[in-house]
Amino acid sequence: MATVTLKGNPFETVGSLPQVGSKAPDFTLVKHDLSEISLADFSGKKLILNIFPSIDTGTCAMSTRTFNKEAAELENTQVVCVSMDLPFALGRFCGAEGIDNIVTASGFRSTFGQDYGLTFSNGPLTGLYSRCIVVLDENGQVVYTEQVAETADEPNYAAALEA
Repeated sequence: MATVTLKGNPFETVGSLPQVGSKAPDFTLVKHDLSEISLADFSGKKLILNIFPSIDTGTCAMSTRTFNKEAAELENTQVVCVSMDLPFALGRFCGAEGIDNIVTASGFRSTFGQDYGLTFSNGPLTGLYSRCIVVLDENGQVVYTEQVAETADEPNYAAALEA
């Protein structure tokens, strides 16, 4: 279990992020068109998982915009933005914002948050995901993680992109 804050108030998650050097847990998530993606779909590519509570908050929207811009510059790397938002909301946001360099994916019918240890277990965001970054290498090994200590803060983009 990890403790993070929301506007200074502490809340827990169901577990801890995967350890650097470990094999990433497999996942199945739902894209905006209701098709499914899994970790195997990204085999041979570096993967940045930008995980957040909801696309409809300022910080989550900013992280999606930032990674969309940066993703265009990355070689052999895919950014997947993951939340518990319904796929339709993710698609609406990306369509309205002209976001097309990243993949958005919903965990609404998945065990992703449990498997990655980042679902809030208490507080006003119970059931949503904690703001995290998980970077995987081409073989699905975890090379970098960040669980943002204050949920309202943005992740360390530079460290994630460098990893």
